[in-house]
Amino acid sequence: MKTIKILGSGCANCKKLEAVAREAATSAGIEADFVKVTDMKAMMAYDLLSTPGLVIDDKLVSSGRIPTQAEVRQWLAV
Repeated sequence: MKTIKILGSGCANCKKLEAVAREAATSAGIEADFVKVTDMKAMMAYDLLSTPGLVIDDKLVSSGRIPTQAEVRQWLAV
């Protein structure tokens, strides 16, 4: 099972990123555990430059933008 973390304060972009990531995981048939990280110290552990951030299995794969479902599926497949 993959662990997907959404890094951000809970703003509209963070929610949209979570929705895109959930849809990508579902469409790829990948089981994932979603975690929202709002603590600034915890976010800084990933060298996040801007929110929202997307972490898959403890690796920061995107920050400061909302990736496409295709991009997220590609990251999930690795």
